[in-house]
Amino acid sequence: MPDHRNSKRSGVLRPGNVPIDPNSQVAAKLKAFYSAVEQEPIPDMFLDLLEQLDRAEKVGKS
Repeated sequence: MPDHRNSKRSGVLRPGNVPIDPNSQVAAKLKAFYSAVEQEPIPDMFLDLLEQLDRAEKVGKS
């Protein structure tokens, strides 16, 4: 009976037929998602809130 514990889990291979670790696949997808979100513009409503916070801090210090 064959031992299936060492068989490829993901079925995805790197160049050279080396299996890709499922954790590295998740990490790569999370990095790609973060990078995409990082490129999105900051919403105007959020920028307005940050400006209000800056003004409130300046008033509190004086």
